[in-house]
Amino acid sequence: MSEFKPGLEGVVAFETEIAEPDRDGGALRYRGVDIEELVGVVPFEKVWGLLVDDRPEPGLTPAEPYRADGLTGNAPADLQAVTAHLGGEWGLGQLIDISDGQAEADLRRLSATMISVAAQSARVADGNHVPVDPGVIAQGRTAAERFLLEWRGEADPKHVQAIDTYWICTAEHGLNASTFTARVVASTGADCAACLSSAVGALSGPLHGGAPARVLPMLDGAAAAGSVEGYVGNLLDSGERLMGFGHRVYRAEDPRARLLRDTARKLGSPRFAVAEELERVALAELHRRKPDRVLATNVEFWSAVVLDVADIPPRLAPAMFACSRTAGWSAHIMEQKRLGRLVRPAARYVGPGARPLASV
Repeated sequence: MSEFKPGLEGVVAFETEIAEPDRDGGALRYRGVDIEELVGVVPFEKVWGLLVDDRPEPGLTPAEPYRADGLTGNAPADLQAVTAHLGGEWGLGQLIDISDGQAEADLRRLSATMISVAAQSARVADGNHVPVDPGVIAQGRTAAERFLLEWRGEADPKHVQAIDTYWICTAEHGLNASTFTARVVASTGADCAACLSSAVGALSGPLHGGAPARVLPMLDGAAAAGSVEGYVGNLLDSGERLMGFGHRVYRAEDPRARLLRDTARKLGSPRFAVAEELERVALAELHRRKPDRVLATNVEFWSAVVLDVADIPPRLAPAMFACSRTAGWSAHIMEQKRLGRLVRPAARYVGPGARPLASV
């Protein structure tokens, strides 16, 4: 048995052609294409096509009108529940029984509908239970614009750009917790809805998809403090985390943070100045305290600022992440389908030895 590594860190479980995070060079490539060539050039739905089909066209096509019933306004929970339900409602075939073409079609349909459901859930959370007319939604030229139209009935161009950039930057990033979950479920031959809904559940925790939701309160705390240096020092002295710094993959700046920082500046984020100052102070203090570790800014920090430009409330951050990650999940589900091997790692038993029931 191979050496045990908690959290499977560094253990190679799959070979993939989908994404290549360059840990030393601070770059991220989707099927060989640097994300810096994608942002502002093609919309998210074409990036979905690149990741899933290895070509931008046709990409993620608009969702057919779908009214999700019984939404709670808790977007991650709604998204997970509705996505799982769609497998039965639509009569989706199991991956082991359907062709690659059918699986791809199912994933395209599910991904588009998931973005629609996230918008509907956000609308319910705002206290508005009257759906937007499908004709209004159809006027949207991109997935991000249609999302905003279905949520708010209007789409500010700045908000569209912020969401589109965020979705492209977070569309795929290798074998994180939610993607690994999607691949494990796909390896069992389950239908595509089961694979995607399980992935949503995996990213609903604060250590994966929920991290950006914890950045804004930190920025507000820094803004209210008399000294950003003092605020950061007190936070670290008390043993609390500085959300948005350090990454399990990169040993240089997270390239997504670089793109999102630039987007926040261009879109005139009202929190840009305090975010930039907090970033500067935090990086200096982290380096002073842990000089042997590379703790650069990661994607969560500037994601929170960019989503804030679009007036996305922190509670919606995991669902926004899920919308973007439909691309990466779908690509990995297809890759796992073609691999056709059940994921079954080993566990090393470290409990008590053989003993009689009476001794317990």
